[in-house]
Amino acid sequence: MEEKLLFKEECFMIVGLCMKIHRKLGKGFKESVYKDALEIELQNAIIPYEREKKFKIEYENVILRHTFDADFLVYKSIIVEIKAASMVHADAFRQTVNYLRSEQIKLGILINFGTDVLQFQRIICSSYISGNLKK
Repeated sequence: MEEKLLFKEECFMIVGLCMKIHRKLGKGFKESVYKDALEIELQNAIIPYEREKKFKIEYENVILRHTFDADFLVYKSIIVEIKAASMVHADAFRQTVNYLRSEQIKLGILINFGTDVLQFQRIICSSYISGNLKK
């Protein structure tokens, strides 16, 4: 029986574009370089996205002045976080989960350009997870 993946085709497109970037640029650049390259690829593929998507945080019914900034919101359904490190720490995973919770988005992709082979991780946020993060 074939397992149904959430946003399978969209995820395939995003990861494919990142693989193309990694093949051309390799590892060793700052995150901003890979973000710029991904923005070009998303534009060329006519894929809808928002870069540096801001999320407001509510605490005790007050919107805090500091925000979270996700690297990309793609297809209005997938948060994409870009890293360029020799290894991705658990903090990056938790950060992505917080972005998903704040917008009630189910899928995030954590992508690391900092290794010999592109690394990516799909992060599913179950609907039962809730918190004090607001749009």
